[in-house]
Amino acid sequence: MKNYDLEKRRLVLSAVAIGIVVIYIIRLFALQIASDDYRKSADSNAFLKKIEFPSRGSITDRKGKLLVYNQPAYDIMVVTNEMAGHLDTLEFCKALNITKADFINRMVNLKDRNKNPGYSRFTQQLFLSQLSDKDFSAFQEKLYRFPGFYIQKRSVRQYQRPIAAHVLGDVAEVSQSDVEEDDYYQPGDYIGKMGVEREYEKDLRGVKGVQILLRDAHGQIQGRYQNGKYDQRPHPGRDVQLGIDADLQELGERLMEGKLGAVVAIEPKTGQVLAMVSSPTFDPRSMIGKMRGKYQHDMTLDPAKPLLNRAIMGQYPPGSTFKTGQAVTYYTEGIVSDSTRYPCHHGFNFKGLHVGCHSHGAPIALVPSISTSCNSYFCWGLYHMLSNRKKYKTLEDAMDVWRDYMVSMGFGYKLGIDLPGEKRGMIPNAKFYDNAFKKWNPLSVISISIGQGEVNLTPLQIANLGATIANRGYYITPHVVRHVQGKKLDKKYLEQHRTKGSVRSYQEVVAGMVSSVRGGTCAHAVHPGYSLAGKTGTAQNRGKDHSVFMGFAPVDTPKIAIAVYVENGGFGAEFGVPIGSLMIEQYINGMLTDGDAARATAIQKRHISYPFKRPMSRTDSLRLDSIKRVNIIRDSLKKVREKQDQAEAERVKEAQARKDAEEKEKKRQPQNEPAIRVEPEKLIKPEKKAKDKGGDKKEKEKEKNKDTRKENKEKPKVKEKPKEQPKGKPKEQPKAKPKEQVKEKPKEQPKVKPKEQVKNKPKEQPKEKSKVQTKDKQKSKETVKRAK
Repeated sequence: MKNYDLEKRRLVLSAVAIGIVVIYIIRLFALQIASDDYRKSADSNAFLKKIEFPSRGSITDRKGKLLVYNQPAYDIMVVTNEMAGHLDTLEFCKALNITKADFINRMVNLKDRNKNPGYSRFTQQLFLSQLSDKDFSAFQEKLYRFPGFYIQKRSVRQYQRPIAAHVLGDVAEVSQSDVEEDDYYQPGDYIGKMGVEREYEKDLRGVKGVQILLRDAHGQIQGRYQNGKYDQRPHPGRDVQLGIDADLQELGERLMEGKLGAVVAIEPKTGQVLAMVSSPTFDPRSMIGKMRGKYQHDMTLDPAKPLLNRAIMGQYPPGSTFKTGQAVTYYTEGIVSDSTRYPCHHGFNFKGLHVGCHSHGAPIALVPSISTSCNSYFCWGLYHMLSNRKKYKTLEDAMDVWRDYMVSMGFGYKLGIDLPGEKRGMIPNAKFYDNAFKKWNPLSVISISIGQGEVNLTPLQIANLGATIANRGYYITPHVVRHVQGKKLDKKYLEQHRTKGSVRSYQEVVAGMVSSVRGGTCAHAVHPGYSLAGKTGTAQNRGKDHSVFMGFAPVDTPKIAIAVYVENGGFGAEFGVPIGSLMIEQYINGMLTDGDAARATAIQKRHISYPFKRPMSRTDSLRLDSIKRVNIIRDSLKKVREKQDQAEAERVKEAQARKDAEEKEKKRQPQNEPAIRVEPEKLIKPEKKAKDKGGDKKEKEKEKNKDTRKENKEKPKVKEKPKEQPKGKPKEQPKAKPKEQVKEKPKEQPKVKPKEQVKNKPKEQPKEKSKVQTKDKQKSKETVKRAK
């Protein structure tokens, strides 16, 4: 017989043996193939891979003037496996002018894989960055005393002029997310954080190089491995040329000193940005070196938000500059024509709605309405467009057509400029108003026709509107970079975007803008050397109005289109027009005249007083950030409160109606009570009299007098409500009725003897009851008549 127990044991032993072999194979695979720890250890003993960083590409303006270049800097690297047990810490700290606590803190952060995910004790790690030349020369003399430490040369950015900080951006050490997203970076590397440095990082950074060095058993460098056969040379980054004019940019920042807002200038034919000013700004040179973190922290807490690029991130009501787009829409759709004229009695007045306007001639046509910036004309145009049921089936269809025109002009969506952080603005559609109002009509949205209400644009979008008008109906996506070394620009920066407006409509708008400069709201922008077209705007605000200007020049061969937006600057002609006209003159002529230079200096010194004058605490900064959100929430809650107030008023009315009904019921109840209460009292009284009285007349009369007194006391209590009736006289009735009873009954009583009366009581009671009942019925009828 077979021994099955032995066979089972063999199977178990063989399975255990196979499992052990598999585990060993897996472990060997992990050590030799999957993991590179031992390879790194072996390589670190024999080789030293020294990374050579490439120089970043330089940045110049459109005329070739240097804006950003490189400057050599030195980093101290450490291999922790080599320094263990061989470092004189105190001597090392003295050489670098740091404390021992600082040294320990840096080593702890360096070994923390949460803060330094790429840490390995066999590879070089960044210990200290951007060492100055003086510190580097002092440390290099003592470097041989500190095993495991090495000096690595690299380049840092330097800025030639303190301008265009928001456009150029800055460079800083990579974050953990940057390392995880791109294998190119290691902890301690540098990357562009803002502006062009961020958007064109891959072009500017270049390609790293690697130098492989041989080491002996004592760790001393013996030379290059195989004479540098496997070394990789670094490739420098590409140079970038911007469309920015440095002199124009500098003038714009001067003119915006002491003011909040933005200035954007575009070359209409190419879409290149000639100037992009965001105020307040900062010196880009402050974002270099060890003090970068401190300066950035201070600017983050500043309530004026100098780090915010208002040119592409600020979303403002465009004001009257938006009327040019409305004119194109109305004219192309056939809502208005050259002969169309609308009234203006100090504004738009219709069905109780009033939109104010300044005094000018009326009725008014399209071209003079742009020249004088008439609110009424564009309100009537939008009203007739949204109310036209012959052309548009529904209000929603008309609203969507209007929105399509605005989107074709570059509103409501990002234009796609080559800078990070652009905002899209706001252009409402029919669905938006359905959700906001549920029931709405053309008068509900009339303010969007003059650039107010729900409409919001960025200064870049306003400048692009000026470029579109200058081109008579098309625009090229605005872009900052003009040329990249050895590379072509993206196709989207070369394509033309045609709007839905007709060429004829744009010609009418140009005529209105030219008329505005010659004798309208832009009269101060006129220049004898060239023709200029412009449009002012005064955007309403919770505080003082914003000052806006949009224009281009020359009119026939436009070279520059510009938008100026000054927060709380008042009328458009107060700040917008002078700043815009001076910048146009600077670009076209290359310089300002002596008189205009004096004007520029005067505008530079004109500061606007804002509610904050100094950097505030973080709490105050967060509070100011939330103001815009609070304002938006207030507007939405206002509608909710109105609905709640209406509901509460209805509840109060219902409660008042209930109270009135209850009071009426209470008034009715006492009027019915006398008829009910009197009968039982009258029926009971004869029985009591019959039991209590004797046969004497005097006693009966006394008791009857007592009963009449009781009735006189009881009846006023029952008849309280009839007192309110004007015709009734309740006080006289109780006196009259008892007298009748007293006069009638004594005449009847002498006919009957006292003894017979007592015997015949049951027979006489029905007669007395009937008499009392008839009297009571008469009384109840009288009370009902009085109540009526």
